[in-house]
Amino acid sequence: MRTFSLRGHVALVTGGSRGIGAAIVKMLGEAGCSVAVNYRERAAEAEALAKAIVTAGGKSVAIAADVSQTEAVAAMVQRASAELGPIDILVNNAGVAIVRGVDDLTEADFDQTILVNLKSAFLCTQAVLPGMRAKKWGRIVNISSGAARGAGSIGPHYNASKAGMEGLTRGYAARLVKEGITVNAVAPSLIETDMMKGQPQLASRIPLGRLGQPDEVAKAVMLLIDNPYMTGQTIAMSGGMAFN
Repeated sequence: MRTFSLRGHVALVTGGSRGIGAAIVKMLGEAGCSVAVNYRERAAEAEALAKAIVTAGGKSVAIAADVSQTEAVAAMVQRASAELGPIDILVNNAGVAIVRGVDDLTEADFDQTILVNLKSAFLCTQAVLPGMRAKKWGRIVNISSGAARGAGSIGPHYNASKAGMEGLTRGYAARLVKEGITVNAVAPSLIETDMMKGQPQLASRIPLGRLGQPDEVAKAVMLLIDNPYMTGQTIAMSGGMAFN
């Protein structure tokens, strides 16, 4: 999908080595955007994505960082900016899904989920805002989940982290709208990624009859990046399971 050009723009995609993040990285690269691919453990996959963009004539770098840590985020943004230019597109995609029920959910599970899924979005947003403000242009897209509004299958800690992310989205959107910076979210439900492997029965819950694809989520992200009039919104993607 190459509907518009992002040449001259620099994107940072957290958790960009696989699944939804990788699909977003590829689509940004195809649009001519320079892309920093953040990863925590999957170096080979992240390096391969960056190499593919470079081979196609673009600019990309893979950067290892735990985005729930302040110092790591600062170093990541500094390196990405030095190698590619100031970041003006941020996709907060990094996340963890620890499946727990009410009775086996621990404080450690809760804390880790909030750190990785919610605090990381705050840290990365704060880190890139100065560059966006200097340019008077910015796009921030947060990858939420249908669990922000529904029961979800992972656990209440996950629900809380994604609901918090949508609150964060609206809070930043309201305060940055006059500075040329839009902040939106995409909330996919059941997408065919590593997280959903081995659970084909889940498709029976979806009116459309199948799991969503990572590139379908990436297309929604691109729509939000392209549209300067949308801010503070959450695009839900559930194959007809739920409606806003």
